[in-house]
Amino acid sequence: MASLILVACPLSAEAAGDPAAGEKIFQRCRACHQIGETARNAVGPKLNGLFGRPAGSIEGYSYSPANKNSGITWDEATFRDYIRAPQVKVPGTKMVFPGLKSDQEIDDVVAFLKQFDADGKKK
Repeated sequence: MASLILVACPLSAEAAGDPAAGEKIFQRCRACHQIGETARNAVGPKLNGLFGRPAGSIEGYSYSPANKNSGITWDEATFRDYIRAPQVKVPGTKMVFPGLKSDQEIDDVVAFLKQFDADGKKK
C-alpha cells in the first residue's frame, strides 16, 4: 500500500534542504555576500529576497554587464544551475566562485537562502 501512495504522489521537482546545514555552507559565500537584516552589498550584492528577483537589480551594487543583461529572474532552478557553475550560466559574470558541485550542498544553501525576505527578515 505504501508503494502505491509513493507512486500516486509525485515527488517535488526541487529537493528539500536543511537550512542549518545551508548556513554552514554559506560561510564560503560570506567573503563576498551578506544576508539578513543588517546585510549590505560587499564584493557581491546582498542576497535578501533572492528568489523572484531579477538579476542585476539590487540598488547600489555595480553588476557586470553580463549579469545585468542576462534576463534572469532568480528561481530555484536557475539558481541551482548558476551556483553549480556561475561562469558557465552567465559568461562574463564578476563572480569568481568555482561553484558547488554537491546536490545536497545546493539543496541546503537554497533552503537557507529561502528563509530571508527582501528586508532580510526570516520568514
